[in-house]
Amino acid sequence: MDRVKIMVFERPVVIFSKSSCILSHTVKSLFNDFGVNPTIYELDEIARGSEIEQALSGIGYSTIPIVFIGGELVGGANEIMSLQLKRGLKPMLVRAGALWV
Repeated sequence: MDRVKIMVFERPVVIFSKSSCILSHTVKSLFNDFGVNPTIYELDEIARGSEIEQALSGIGYSTIPIVFIGGELVGGANEIMSLQLKRGLKPMLVRAGALWV
């Protein structure tokens, strides 16, 4: 878990993803449409990806993608899309310094 904390601490938006996951692609596209440049870790392509995925499941998320904004766990695709529909995602990105308005 400490490794995950280090990975998300210094970046405004971090997405743990898998390259073949359509929900991951959708979430990454949403952030790109905002003009946000998230840090993306493709767990099926990086060294120790399975260890990181295991650590993430230890915090209650076993599905991909997993999104952190401002160092805080936001959730997966459902939570991100829900925030977007409620118009809560953009203010969160601004507060995290990921988006300038």
